[in-house]
Amino acid sequence: MRYAQGGGYTPERRAARERLRLEAAERFEGGDATSAIARDVRVGERAVRLWRRDWCEGGLQALLSRGPVSRERFEPPRV
Repeated sequence: MRYAQGGGYTPERRAARERLRLEAAERFEGGDATSAIARDVRVGERAVRLWRRDWCEGGLQALLSRGPVSRERFEPPRV
């Protein structure tokens, strides 16, 4: 699969994933089970466990998007 930026998510998908992580954080505070959160936000339990670990170590700040994985690779067409 090819991605718009040569790797990783588009800005819209990054924002959507960030919203999922922040929704999960609200549920962490409520004490919800990992399996229930994963089912409701439709991601794997492993992802939720990693999000919970990051949240425990760094709070909400740790769940915010850090931007694109790499800079966009755009080369003008060669003539």
